[in-house]
Amino acid sequence: MNKINYQKELNQITKNIGENAPQDKKPHLFLHACCAPCSSYVLEYLTRYFRITLFYYNPNITPESEYQKRVSELKRFMAEAGYEGQVTFMEGRYEPEVYFETVRGMEDLPERSIRCYHCYELRMREAAREAAHLHADYFTTTLSISPHKNAQWINEIGQRLAQEYGVPHLPSDFKKKSGYLRSIALSEEYRLYRQNYCGCIFSRNPLTSS
Repeated sequence: MNKINYQKELNQITKNIGENAPQDKKPHLFLHACCAPCSSYVLEYLTRYFRITLFYYNPNITPESEYQKRVSELKRFMAEAGYEGQVTFMEGRYEPEVYFETVRGMEDLPERSIRCYHCYELRMREAAREAAHLHADYFTTTLSISPHKNAQWINEIGQRLAQEYGVPHLPSDFKKKSGYLRSIALSEEYRLYRQNYCGCIFSRNPLTSS
């Protein structure tokens, strides 16, 4: 089975849209954000082509103080980078109990296991649901920029949710085209907090991390 080049698929979509169209002529993208560092490059890249609603929904993050730190950092980055008038920010509910119920029975699995798949799906499902409610033209997530995240899983989930909710999923592998390296550079430029664990209590615990 040939491996799909999701970046190539995205390139074709953005080519068809054209760069730097007037804001009111751009397609509406509902973009799930996992954190400020990952969002930095993705926003720089995609605001040329899309009118974006940035959706922060991450019930996996523990403890709540860490959640609040990350959402505050994302808001700070948007303000300092000049995205406030260009990108709409939307915060979802912080409901860690939903996350723990989603991964019940998988607590002892290592990082990058099927537990992570269900975590991706939980967050992307909420994004797809909200995207459908807002009649967005596309939805996607910043998650694929991380070299620690499985881009194939992310895109497979996105394609399935697109059929379920009726909103096209924007394919992505944002780490490509030096996207991950650019996110590091932007993080340094804006002095962004770069967390040392994904967010869930299991990724923080060295006994369950790879």
